[in-house]
Amino acid sequence: MSYAKFALEGGTPPFCLLKLLHLQLKQDMSLTGCLSRSSSTGNVAFLDAPGEPVSNCPLRVKYSCLQSSVVHVQVLVSFDTGSTSVVFHKYWTCEPGHTRTRVVTVSFPDWLVYRPDWIIRGSDWVLSCLLRAWIGPDESTGPGRFPGTSVTVPLDIHSPLSRPFKQHQLCAKWDTDLLRRVRRDDMPQCLEENEVASLLSTMYASTGERYGIIKTLQPFGNEVLERLRIKSIYYPWFAVSLWVLVEKPCSNHLCGLLLHIDSENNYVTPTMFLTDAGRIHVQVHGDAGHSSAFLSSFKVPLHQWCRISLEILGRVVSLWMHTCNVMLDDTHGYFVIGGGKFIRGIEGYYGPATYYRMQGLPADKVGYNGIFCFLYYIFILIKRIVLVLDSDWLSHIRSCCKLLYKHTPLFTSVICSATTLLEPQRFLRNYIVWILYAVVLRKISTAHSLDVITRMMPFLLQSGCLGDNRALHLSSVLYSSGFGVRRQPYKAWLLSLLAAQKDWRLALLRLGHMHHVGDLEVTPDRDLSYAYYINIARQTSKDQKNPSPQQTFVELIRLNDEETLKAQTNENDDLFHWLKLQARSGVAEAEQAMGRMLFWGQQGVSPDIQTAVKHYERGATTLHDPVSMYDYAIVLLTGQGVPKDVQRAVTFLKKAIEQGSVPAITALGWYYEQYEKDYEKAVHLWEEADAKGHPDAAMNLGVFYSQGLYLGQPADQFKAYKYYLKSAQRGHLNGAIELADIWIHGIPGQVARRPADAVLWGKWASEQNGYLGTVLRNGLNAYFRGDWIMSLIYYLSAAESGFEAAQFNVAYLCELNSVSPF
Repeated sequence: MSYAKFALEGGTPPFCLLKLLHLQLKQDMSLTGCLSRSSSTGNVAFLDAPGEPVSNCPLRVKYSCLQSSVVHVQVLVSFDTGSTSVVFHKYWTCEPGHTRTRVVTVSFPDWLVYRPDWIIRGSDWVLSCLLRAWIGPDESTGPGRFPGTSVTVPLDIHSPLSRPFKQHQLCAKWDTDLLRRVRRDDMPQCLEENEVASLLSTMYASTGERYGIIKTLQPFGNEVLERLRIKSIYYPWFAVSLWVLVEKPCSNHLCGLLLHIDSENNYVTPTMFLTDAGRIHVQVHGDAGHSSAFLSSFKVPLHQWCRISLEILGRVVSLWMHTCNVMLDDTHGYFVIGGGKFIRGIEGYYGPATYYRMQGLPADKVGYNGIFCFLYYIFILIKRIVLVLDSDWLSHIRSCCKLLYKHTPLFTSVICSATTLLEPQRFLRNYIVWILYAVVLRKISTAHSLDVITRMMPFLLQSGCLGDNRALHLSSVLYSSGFGVRRQPYKAWLLSLLAAQKDWRLALLRLGHMHHVGDLEVTPDRDLSYAYYINIARQTSKDQKNPSPQQTFVELIRLNDEETLKAQTNENDDLFHWLKLQARSGVAEAEQAMGRMLFWGQQGVSPDIQTAVKHYERGATTLHDPVSMYDYAIVLLTGQGVPKDVQRAVTFLKKAIEQGSVPAITALGWYYEQYEKDYEKAVHLWEEADAKGHPDAAMNLGVFYSQGLYLGQPADQFKAYKYYLKSAQRGHLNGAIELADIWIHGIPGQVARRPADAVLWGKWASEQNGYLGTVLRNGLNAYFRGDWIMSLIYYLSAAESGFEAAQFNVAYLCELNSVSPF
């Protein structure tokens, strides 16, 4: 265990010293039965000190003096706000002579002894209570002047509602008694409200990007707890515990572990980062607006679960790891586990995170064996399932070669012989992994029963162990559904975590769905679900700007929809050739359809951007079609499939606008914003397009309001939010992402957090991903070939990620073939 302790500027306050001395004093009492101190001035002791505050307590004080002095008896209480108060103080003179004993009646206040009632209006919470005595030269001398002549006894303190009622020796007035009888059932009770907040209850696979789990804390419903929380804002007394497993060193100067961000986007208490050197950077915010920070003396190791514990008790900060005045309002702003808007997270995993809102770490802070052993077991299990060390690489390649040799003997013999003689190279491993996965799919596709899936599972896992995330995800799907193998949901979840941490989009989508609806292995957690969904949603936005053959447009096709199935085609199909002939004959709609299918890979046609651009160009230059002119102008502006030509693009946009193209208005506004820096002209065009219902225009106006670029007006997040909402409702991907981002964070005083709705918009945006579209298309193509097993596997892969149309198709195929995958 590594440990670091720091005292913030201002020193240790009196109440903190009282708390730190409490255990030692208790131990001394248990050994001696009473506490006493003596010096050259005299000595004093308690003979029968009480264990807790009691009303009018008789206390025998034994004392003696060597010179004329004054004996003091005092009761001192400390509060969690950092203040202390003397609630009882009595003193008398002491002359030299023999030892004497005096009985002092200690009057503890009712608010410290009893629970609240119709007379005692408010019992108070106290942090500690000390009964002490000392001998000094006069009435004004405190206990610190002559430290050798004092005695201190800590008393046990009960919470206000755990104390006894006082038996009052007086009668209440008739109206007071009537109110008491009416309200007797409304006497304050301790609500079932836990002050320990779970920020993360399971594992979270982090890809090291700017995504994390966002949590907010609400004020306590219990008035006593809430009053205590408010009092402790300027003198916090809390702790937080977080498990992490770091796979790679932090790639930036800082990576997020636990972030607390206020409404002004400032880091406040408590915030923890991981540095590129592996140390923990802790930052706290002070009441004067200043921040303090420190680095841990220890480093966080790689590939090992570690529990990081941070404890702040007043001005004392303690930091553990197992192998200024501080202020904290935990209801202000939000917490983030992992990466946030302004910083990346770690590449690895986050484990359970617990926040103790108004207390230090529990007694098991050093051990915490249950969770630690559980997580360590998970890590070892993951290693055994699919992770292999670099030193074992060759042996795993050779075992893979045994399968490959049966199907590609000539090629495999060359490749596998090379691996035994040469140092393994990355490209060689990737190639073998690709072949292994393809062989597994071919064996399943050509089989006539589901038994082949059971035989192929070891090789599928082997492919995953060598770095093929497709194999990890497919293994997870098969174990989760029980299709062809024994159902093992727990192993399926672990495999998904591995693939998600490697940024495999379908695994991210599956985990988002699992934590959204709940599963046998996980409970619903909207904030954790959103962390996965927003990751793939933002990647979907980037993917659409960079089309590739691995991506296909996502189409909602149900296998019982005969009309939609008839519209599907491919490059060798009669429908495709007929559309191609119509386009050459000058039919604008056919030219549009050809360009759209080839550019996005729709209706069963493989993506071919260069050929799609030719259709856009012919429709724009020959047919003067406004839709084609807009599409051709966009590829000219972005340089997709054609050399970038901005001026020619503007010419086509203006021609399209003359023929009533609303998207062209938005695109021309984008040109003025990007190339001419004429924001006024851009805004004018976007407002025109927005009035006509174009989603891109509303999105652009939202960005302008958010960044303060709107005609010299200051940034206005609420107006930006309204435009994002319009854009999302019109079906814009980025509008949905920005709307979800606002609903997960909220806008203080204007837009409340709506995590449930944020998850739904994040899910919708995620389901537009082109990699999901490819899986859906593969399932449909297998269905057209009559290969129901592969079709079912592909649709299962999408269905396990929560895609509704795929779930329908799985049920349809099962009913059609009288089989159940579950």
